[in-house]
Amino acid sequence: MGKYTLPEMPYAYDALEPYIDARTMEIHHTKHHQTYTDKLNAALESCPAEIQDKDILDILADIDSVPEDKRGAINFNGGGYDNHRLFWNNMKPNGGGEPGGAVADAISDAFGSFADFKEKFNSTTAVIQGSGWGWLAYNPESKKVQYKSMPNQTSLRTEGLVPLLGCDVWEHAYYLKYQNKRPDYIAAWWNVVNWDEVNKRLADAS
Repeated sequence: MGKYTLPEMPYAYDALEPYIDARTMEIHHTKHHQTYTDKLNAALESCPAEIQDKDILDILADIDSVPEDKRGAINFNGGGYDNHRLFWNNMKPNGGGEPGGAVADAISDAFGSFADFKEKFNSTTAVIQGSGWGWLAYNPESKKVQYKSMPNQTSLRTEGLVPLLGCDVWEHAYYLKYQNKRPDYIAAWWNVVNWDEVNKRLADAS
């Protein structure tokens, strides 16, 4: 099997300041994302060849095919690997603002307005118990976007949804700068959202 490697960051660690600080970004990438990558590889090594030969996206989309004794590790670390790979590209320097294009239309169709979507995203993501993620997802069955919170590192792909935009609310994503003020971190995060990437993901999904 091929080993997964830590993806390179698409910008410098300090590029998202003042909203997300450089030290948090460096630790988050080189320690936390690296650990998910390493543990995903370790879990896959003891899986059957038919699992090892699949891409992690296909594995997550069919998580029940993973042997039960490895399923938890791959769900957690595979989800962590993919979630963070998406997360870094969710963001960019000088991002933020309101979306345009197909994403803007999809959000208005599903939530009424961008303001209503943002309020739902903020209020629901802020109160996730423990660690997890808030997501804007595309549902291939309804062909609409929806909000979905997920616990820990569990991937939206395990529920048949396509991740478009995710906010990591594990404490390691914000604690150095925001301490226990999760709502302040989420509010700041909107200033670095990469809507071009979200539009690209929606186009690929639909």
